[in-house]
Amino acid sequence: MKLSRAVTALLSAAVVLGVSACSSGGGATAPVDGSWDEIVAAANEEGEVMLYSSQKPANLEALKAAFESEYPEITMSFVRGTDPEINPRVETENKTGKGIADVHMLTDAAWIDIAAKSGTYSTDLVAPNLDAPEYDRSASVIDDKFALTSAAVFALGWNTDAVPDGLSKPEDIINPAYSGKIGIVNPTGIASYVDMYRFYADTYGQDFWSQVAELGPRVYPSALGVAQALTSGEISVAPSVQPLVTEVDSGAPVDWALPSSPWGTPWYTQVLNVAPHPNAAQVLVNFMLGQEGQTALNSGYAAVLPDIPGAVARAQEITMPNTADLTPDKVREYSQQWSEVFQ
Repeated sequence: MKLSRAVTALLSAAVVLGVSACSSGGGATAPVDGSWDEIVAAANEEGEVMLYSSQKPANLEALKAAFESEYPEITMSFVRGTDPEINPRVETENKTGKGIADVHMLTDAAWIDIAAKSGTYSTDLVAPNLDAPEYDRSASVIDDKFALTSAAVFALGWNTDAVPDGLSKPEDIINPAYSGKIGIVNPTGIASYVDMYRFYADTYGQDFWSQVAELGPRVYPSALGVAQALTSGEISVAPSVQPLVTEVDSGAPVDWALPSSPWGTPWYTQVLNVAPHPNAAQVLVNFMLGQEGQTALNSGYAAVLPDIPGAVARAQEITMPNTADLTPDKVREYSQQWSEVFQ
């Protein structure tokens, strides 16, 4: 209930910003043509910035707090949603020239590939942190448009009250004792989750998912929903969930472990070319790539810098999904096959 109210408030904020953006005339925007200090000064004048992201809300709240502490003259807002929810908004705002979002953080590899090649949605990134040696620009930036910002590395998860001995490999969940108590994510329309399902089949056996389906798993719209269900005890185990770092630290009855061959998917971030606050957008991306931003964003995730507290891996070590196998048609085809097996 609290999450629903928070999302409603964020969407309301988006509408307010949308009205402001529309009244300003819309159209392509860009940061000032000057030094980084001049961009920061212009960002302070803009006074606000909006992020669209599929990252988990707790990390986005941490990012907001850290960013506003560093830049007290800029108010950061965010709307959190899945890529199929957020990407069409970005497309619509671009088509109409009436931007609401300034910065867009996503995992949809096929969408990123097409957008980077076309340059349709993005303004070139100018953040100085892109050139920090520890960031490794050559391995982290796509066509000067998309910056690697984080990566989800997925783990085994379990409720410690129900499974006190834990799990060690994905095959451990294929146990009649967990019938009706397995949590899985719905991959319909989500390229990164389609890639995950294929990875598990290739790695753990082509019959892995059919065996899971026979045990009547519960289906959730996102990995966040799976984590919440583990915490509440609604389910006992999950073959693929975000590392439950925040939940364990808060004393929830859950635990997690990375399998020997973990799957992950990277988040890339772009500054939108219809951003109503183009300077603040560049400042936010730069902050996201620095030490404080990475610490805020990556509790339980893979960071783009070394030695980030709470990070579980290095994002540059996560292999980018094969975009040729994740076209919209192929994602739809797999989504239909998944539905036939699980629904």
